[in-house]
Amino acid sequence: MSKFFERHNYLNKLAQNSYKAIDAGVYSGESPDYSSHNQLSLKRSILSCAHTPLITEIKFASPSRGTIHNQDPSDSSLKGIATTMVDAGAIALSIVTQPYLFNGSPDYLSAIRKTVAVPILMKDIVVSDVQIDSAKRVGADCILLIKSIFDNNLAEGSIEKFADYANRKGLQVVFEAHREQEYKEVLKLIRDQKQNLIGINNRDLESLNVDIGTTLDLLKRYNKLTNTVISESGISRPEDIQQLKRGGADAFLIGTSIMESEDIRSTITNLYQST
Repeated sequence: MSKFFERHNYLNKLAQNSYKAIDAGVYSGESPDYSSHNQLSLKRSILSCAHTPLITEIKFASPSRGTIHNQDPSDSSLKGIATTMVDAGAIALSIVTQPYLFNGSPDYLSAIRKTVAVPILMKDIVVSDVQIDSAKRVGADCILLIKSIFDNNLAEGSIEKFADYANRKGLQVVFEAHREQEYKEVLKLIRDQKQNLIGINNRDLESLNVDIGTTLDLLKRYNKLTNTVISESGISRPEDIQQLKRGGADAFLIGTSIMESEDIRSTITNLYQST
């Protein structure tokens, strides 16, 4: 593994890429303005789901896997992928909008917004309210705030400030934690708020190691209270979902194993088997 991915360097690189994208005008594109879009509640979609709540992710590359999906992300292919996922049972979509290392774009979310009627999470490394403004404009319903980014002072404000700014724009927030201390602090941070969503990332964003035991361990150690917990990363089999569900996870965000598949519909359908 190259020095680029050494421990403590990777988070900095992720944040630097976001600032680079901001400076390049990535979040000020020419996409249609969906600011008037009536926000859809991700939490409500999870809690009202009559089956296993899968949030499927559209991403074309990742730092750990390189290219994931070879199809050119044109409007037609994006719409086709999104429609297939929803038709197969996904209750929400996560759209990766970070251009560097992930080959994403806010324009992808904008193209998909007018195609599906499910909540959309803008998946990015948020370090600036510029990205939150973009999320609102391209039609996102929810954003991700990664606790470790703020703990390492890599953003232009506190996680509380960003969450409040997003909420005032009508966007829900998923607070993402990986380590025990992060999870404890997120529970404390949001205990007096409503509609709380917590993402437990099974991938360590410093080492890139993945272990679904991360979700199981944190939920075993700490009461999630009334919060809704989404387990993220490393989920590829119905057995993974069963185990995480028994451990207390409420929803499951799955990207790589679906996007790598040649048959997205069948892959999602198979994930629902025995769950």
